[in-house]
Amino acid sequence: MADRTSLSHGADAAPARSWWGWGDPGQALPDAECAELAALVPGAAGTVLPVPSIASLELPPVRVSAPRTLAHLVSGDPADRAGHTYGKAFRDVVRALHGDLAAAPDLVAFPREERDVVDLLDWAAASDVAVIPYGAGSSVVGGVEYRAGTHSGVLSMDLSGMGRVLEIDRVSRSARIQAGALGPGLEAQLRPHGLTLRHFPQSFAFSTLGGWLATRAGGHYATLHTHIDDLTAALRVVTPAGVSESLRLPGSGAGPSPDRLFLGSEGTLGVITEAWMRLQDRPVHKASASVVFDRFPTAVDAVRAIAQSGLHPANCRLLDPGEAALSGVAGGGRSVLVLGVESAHHPVDGRLAELVALARDHGGSPVGGPTAAGDSAVGDSAAEDWRSAFLRMPYIRDGLARMSVISETFETACTWDRFPELYEAVHRDVGAAVRAATGAEALINCRFTHVYPDGPAPYFTVIAPGRRGSEVAMWDAIKAAAMRTLGEHRATVTHHHAVGRDHRPGYDRQRPEPFALALRAAKHALDPAGILNPGVLFDAAG
Repeated sequence: MADRTSLSHGADAAPARSWWGWGDPGQALPDAECAELAALVPGAAGTVLPVPSIASLELPPVRVSAPRTLAHLVSGDPADRAGHTYGKAFRDVVRALHGDLAAAPDLVAFPREERDVVDLLDWAAASDVAVIPYGAGSSVVGGVEYRAGTHSGVLSMDLSGMGRVLEIDRVSRSARIQAGALGPGLEAQLRPHGLTLRHFPQSFAFSTLGGWLATRAGGHYATLHTHIDDLTAALRVVTPAGVSESLRLPGSGAGPSPDRLFLGSEGTLGVITEAWMRLQDRPVHKASASVVFDRFPTAVDAVRAIAQSGLHPANCRLLDPGEAALSGVAGGGRSVLVLGVESAHHPVDGRLAELVALARDHGGSPVGGPTAAGDSAVGDSAAEDWRSAFLRMPYIRDGLARMSVISETFETACTWDRFPELYEAVHRDVGAAVRAATGAEALINCRFTHVYPDGPAPYFTVIAPGRRGSEVAMWDAIKAAAMRTLGEHRATVTHHHAVGRDHRPGYDRQRPEPFALALRAAKHALDPAGILNPGVLFDAAG
């Protein structure tokens, strides 16, 4: 078929990645800027933690060696081992800065095709080697770190060498894509065909399709198709028990979905190697506006009306007063709503005007002056200011970590009726936990990353000074308090960051026990040797 194309070219080369912190090492904050940031946090450390050199690290000795037939796929190089030890949570960054790499994998594998994955798993199962599937290491929940167990060795399996778009079905608007495709490389391969996956998480440049699928990642878009689940047509997964390949269909009522078993399985049931993904035509019509509110509860009511309107804005980010001030978007105790709409086929100014009118009806003031419904879109720099701050924030978090400033983020979702109490409880209970752990008051901010007709997805940021050498223990105490608060108010333990190891206690409380029994049975059936990402979703031996 002329509209179905098999592709053989590869993606662009992967970008350089920091071994200890977020993203591009060239974007890391210099020492002077780290100190300037810390000066804004009363009680912060006065000196900057240096970044250790790879040569200075004391890595544990390598305990296993791959057979000769696999040696070309495997590395024991200290830089590879260090770079695959942790994800990018605050506790990961701090331990790396302190030179604590006790959890380093023995080896790192770089498969180039599915056969390599099969062979590596066969060897690992026979040799009692734990396997940690690894996309680009952007997990912030301990999803790629080996923490417990008695395996004879640990292998980090880096899928980033499998990054091609293999086939495009233009008629059905879908593509078969290897799981190691990084966001920019994936989109670059789709762009000549006028198509896009339209999934842009904050980690877009430093995460892979397989990682998105394994963690049920949420993208940038705030309504409608918010999660990677919505874009998934079929999966191909290598398990120690065999290869699972689902049938690509627009929909099916044939029993429980096989794809749903592996979406969110976080590498503990199998290694995702390919997926058929639903695509969209690239948007050509875009418009944005910002609306300011004097009262946060009023702004929440406005967002609820928008979420229930059926207008489906692409962007609907509500920043509470603290988040608006931290992002440099607004001050004076005001909240800011950032709206955006887009379409590949139709002008969008009218739809944006309807959204702005809804916000105005609930007490909002469009930036740039009042605009009547039907007028051309209200535009200003707030949306771009927020976007720049959003992309820069992980680097700022790393800079604060170098000053021993505790920085915790947690995201959740709840129904609209529960949000006001949850918002107050987080400030009260997590604030109390910060005081107990650090002796200082916390800065606690909130924004909505995604909104649904029945509830929002709030994203909280907690910042407080820490004591050098005790940062991880403090962070753990604050994280535990946050998880308790979410559970007490019937909010999910995670909306889009996955469970990993850090969210395990909350996830164990949230999931029904019969479902847990079924998951454990699936684990034993698909991974009888218990080698795949032990400790994620289940106990290491469970």
